[in-house]
Amino acid sequence: MSNYKKMTQNSIPGKFSFFNVIAIVSSVGIVAWIITDFFGGMMLWLFSYWFVFLPIILLYIGSFFESAVTVIRDGKKRNEIKLYSHLSVIGVILLFNLYHSEVFKAKSILTATLKDDLYHYTLIFRENGKVENHASGIFGYTETFEGDYFIVGDTIIFTKKPYDNNFIPDTLLLDKSAKAIFIEKDEHEQFVTEKKWLNHFEID
Repeated sequence: MSNYKKMTQNSIPGKFSFFNVIAIVSSVGIVAWIITDFFGGMMLWLFSYWFVFLPIILLYIGSFFESAVTVIRDGKKRNEIKLYSHLSVIGVILLFNLYHSEVFKAKSILTATLKDDLYHYTLIFRENGKVENHASGIFGYTETFEGDYFIVGDTIIFTKKPYDNNFIPDTLLLDKSAKAIFIEKDEHEQFVTEKKWLNHFEID
């Protein structure tokens, strides 16, 4: 009978095995959703594949609160799977925010933004010669392009373009008095320094 009692006692956490599976699956799903930020943005993926990510988010929220209650009631040892599943998500979130923070990046020396009807492009120039182009648009689209640059006088030259098209040329004119970075040239290959729609970045 002692073996039977031991088996019975061991089966008690078994009724929570369903919740263990939910914790694991929903945690993996949340981590996958966070990773989509590097492929167009989390909100874009949520809007596009809501039938996948919305259930995962709801499952994770329910699992998180269920896990909190059972850990408080029954202790950590009986709920290790759920506890570590949710702690792993918290760890990924912390690493994600650390990655996007300024902690490991060189100091920003210049920031400028160009806005059109659907998209915003923000150039961040750093003192180590690196430049970032943060693109954002409708439906939560976000993407970051990285490049290299140097400045000669009032001219910004990209040695590695921070974009994947020809919308922004490889040479820009920096005009601090106008608080603008001009990108358009005329037929004589001279920069157009009159502010027009989509022909310049506004310096922040």
